[in-house]
Amino acid sequence: MKKDLNLLLAGFGGQGLLFAGKVIAYCGLIEERQLSWLPSYGPEMRGGTANCGVSISDEPIGSPLVVAPNQLIVMNQPSLEKFIDAVPAGGLVLVDSTMISARVTRSDVTVHYVPATAIAEDEGLKGLANIILVGKLFAEYPFCEADTLTEAIRKSVPASKKEMFDFNVRAAKLGMDYGS
Repeated sequence: MKKDLNLLLAGFGGQGLLFAGKVIAYCGLIEERQLSWLPSYGPEMRGGTANCGVSISDEPIGSPLVVAPNQLIVMNQPSLEKFIDAVPAGGLVLVDSTMISARVTRSDVTVHYVPATAIAEDEGLKGLANIILVGKLFAEYPFCEADTLTEAIRKSVPASKKEMFDFNVRAAKLGMDYGS
């Protein structure tokens, strides 16, 4: 069953969070659902802060701003500190535990610690920790059909980098299989 998504992805610029958000937004587009994708960059871009809000629903979306994300993917400590309290009780939080050593102290949210950056490097997929986390999100919170996610990756990878398609699919599968 496809679920509504109200997701915030946050970390440093250059970690691929906006690309990951684009992949997820394409899932909503492919399935002809209502969607919003709103990227936000810090002033430095690469190395500065970056976050991206994605909403997918069968109902109209009132605002593109994701201020109370039911799902949160964080890839650095400052983002965890900034956004963890915005997640409502019952929300889902995915933490790249390679980049963040702190533990979430809240007991009213479900937290998964995924060493996504380390997995990506160990598997020869450097730079694809973002897609590993998208795969884990899909496994924990199926927001689309599995073949839709693959097609969304295909549409998101630019033609000039088409050789990256298989690597991205493999990264998503690693995330789906992590901890299961």
